[in-house]
Amino acid sequence: MTDAPLVQVTGLRRVFDVSKPWLDRVVAREPRQTLKAVDGVSFEIRRGETFALVGESGSGKSTVARMVVGLLPPSAGEVVIDGVSMTDRKDAARRARLRRRIQMIFQDPYASLDPRWRVGDIVAEPIRAFNLARDRREVEHRVGEGLKLVGLDPADARKFPHEFSGGQRQRIAIARALAAESDFIVCDEPTSALDVSVQAQILNLMRDLQDRLGLTYLLISHNLAVVRHMATTIGVMYLGRLVEVSPARDVFAAPRHPYTRMLLDAVPDLAMSGRPRTPVQGEIPNPIAPPSGCTFHPRCGLADERCRREAPATIEGVACHAVAEGRAGAARPARAAGG
Repeated sequence: MTDAPLVQVTGLRRVFDVSKPWLDRVVAREPRQTLKAVDGVSFEIRRGETFALVGESGSGKSTVARMVVGLLPPSAGEVVIDGVSMTDRKDAARRARLRRRIQMIFQDPYASLDPRWRVGDIVAEPIRAFNLARDRREVEHRVGEGLKLVGLDPADARKFPHEFSGGQRQRIAIARALAAESDFIVCDEPTSALDVSVQAQILNLMRDLQDRLGLTYLLISHNLAVVRHMATTIGVMYLGRLVEVSPARDVFAAPRHPYTRMLLDAVPDLAMSGRPRTPVQGEIPNPIAPPSGCTFHPRCGLADERCRREAPATIEGVACHAVAEGRAGAARPARAAGG
């Protein structure tokens, strides 16, 4: 495994225009409105590792995922994968060759598979799109091997998606992602639509495939139990910004940012450890009109006047005035997520 990161994301930013139509704005004398979904996000993912983005709904996690794979153009910033810029138009030829190695597993296996296609055609689509097989027999062989790799029978290629359970459908989606011989996979909440017992099976499959094939994952999740099981490094997002980036073991052993502590405290304490917990305060603000300064300050018990006035810089992986000034206190050990 090389030390050079496979994925480098620098200053990624995405702004959406959510204004009313021009004539309506003129009549109502309203200004243009924008929504800053992602604001200056930077991180690296090394080969064979898993970088997890966590945070509440509306924090910008999925928007980052779509920009990384090229489904959504960034307003600013750069995504570099294996030395190739995904955002520089001059690099179009090298970017086209890289596309095969980047795939995505979506949240809902009931929506991500075309119900009119047989499973064999679904898995074969990237094989044909990237010309990875010479004839029909080779395509069928590759499809069968791909289905066996995810724990399904090659005979399942003749069936339609509606004949499978949710967990089996997600296995099909994983087989499709691997059919292109990809080595970087973006997983957008891959288990959130599944039963808990099935979630464990899919996560174990993903870990096994990562070890066997040397896969690199960008994992989007709000489930800290999933993150603990999968992640090498965790990035905690709040209202479009990364507020903490740390190795997974450090986040769970000693969370530093107040928001990270709040997320961990929100996990039910099944062990009944009696550890002091901070109840969740408020809700994520409206991203169209975010709070001034540190956007977390309305929900933070450590906020002071500087927090309300000035956005914190990221220092040693944490964007928090209280942490930088030593006002946050010693981070208390967190129990294992999920109990």
